[in-house]
Amino acid sequence: MDAQLNDVEAGKRFYGALFGWSFEDAYGSSVWALLRGAPVASLAPKLDGRMPTVWMVSFATPDAEALGRRITAAGGHVVMAPFPVGDLGVAALATDPEGAVFGLWQASSHRGFGRRHEPGTFVWAQLYTRDTATANAFYGGLFHDALFGAGARPDFGRSDVTEVFPAEMPPHFLAHFRVADLDGALGVVQRLGGRVQAPPFETSYGLVAVVTDNQGASFALLQR
Repeated sequence: MDAQLNDVEAGKRFYGALFGWSFEDAYGSSVWALLRGAPVASLAPKLDGRMPTVWMVSFATPDAEALGRRITAAGGHVVMAPFPVGDLGVAALATDPEGAVFGLWQASSHRGFGRRHEPGTFVWAQLYTRDTATANAFYGGLFHDALFGAGARPDFGRSDVTEVFPAEMPPHFLAHFRVADLDGALGVVQRLGGRVQAPPFETSYGLVAVVTDNQGASFALLQR
């Protein structure tokens, strides 16, 4: 997953202080976020100031072109056709039938997360949608084995958009980072210039709070 930011240097300071990340140059003007030397995310400058400041989750696929065709056939849209990212892999951008945006990643030299599910790393992606039945059919068809196959341990869920956000909020993915101390992490977020959008609430997958960074990108903190 990656954050599209107005100011990558400010992002490095914020997330470095919050999660203990270090950084190194990646492709183009983006940077890898590292935890104990392993990649956990990337930060990239927005190419167009009119674009939203967001965290975006990308789903792994062995064939981005083929998955794009399946997305279209299932009622979604490919909004950015697959394109090479140097020797790292192939990326694409898509939406589901309700308009929630997500990425696709066909790995080459960059396999994806070097760490996840531990404090300071990705732990969960929650889709907030107005039509959970359509979402279940769409994502269940695309990623059936990962979600429902034998031994599957998915880190992806679906909720109604009005549970946490205003009814006018468009369907979207919310990336969750694991923390060991949620109250302490919320204090750090606020001290660094971020804000709390939704105070801690219980979910089936842990205790969650929704926050924004100091540039307006929303994400969630999850304590298990």
